[in-house]
Amino acid sequence: MKKISTTFVVVIVLIIFVLVGFGMYRGLVSTRNDAEKEWSNVQTQYQQRADLIPNLVATVKGYAAHEQGTLEGVIEARAKATQITIDPTQLTPEKLKEYQAAQGDISSALGKILALREAYPDLKANQNFLELQSQLEGMEHRIATARTRYNDAATIYKNKVEQPPSSFVASLFGFQPKPLFEAAQGAENAPKVEF
Repeated sequence: MKKISTTFVVVIVLIIFVLVGFGMYRGLVSTRNDAEKEWSNVQTQYQQRADLIPNLVATVKGYAAHEQGTLEGVIEARAKATQITIDPTQLTPEKLKEYQAAQGDISSALGKILALREAYPDLKANQNFLELQSQLEGMEHRIATARTRYNDAATIYKNKVEQPPSSFVASLFGFQPKPLFEAAQGAENAPKVEF
């Protein structure tokens, strides 16, 4: 009788461990998928911005034909950035930095185009340009929001991967934390504005 009760207790304890392990595994998969979904949302916002650029360039071309270098810079930065795609399951800190650098090049090039409005008063008054400028400003806000949501989801996932007891299940099944977006180098310095 004593052997049966000891065996029964051991079986029950094993069943509890297995069920808890399954629960932790499901939680890790769920939070990893949330982080990957948010990464896809970031990429979607960047793609929408890239899709707006040809319209902006075409509008500016009519007013600032001799600003060809600026326009070509925007087109080149867009082409480079749209060639970089990252599978969310293969997201590493190095790949994220490369992606972030390419997107930073677009932001810089767009800043130069938007600065042209001061040199061309007719461009500043052009309804198409104003609408595109407004769309880009909104897009930059949506990109920042998407990046923040990705960082939030990646942090929740990272906590599950690194904190016991789920860290044991994570290491057993090879779950790895996702990298986070960081501020661009020099972002802590306010831009210098000259008139």
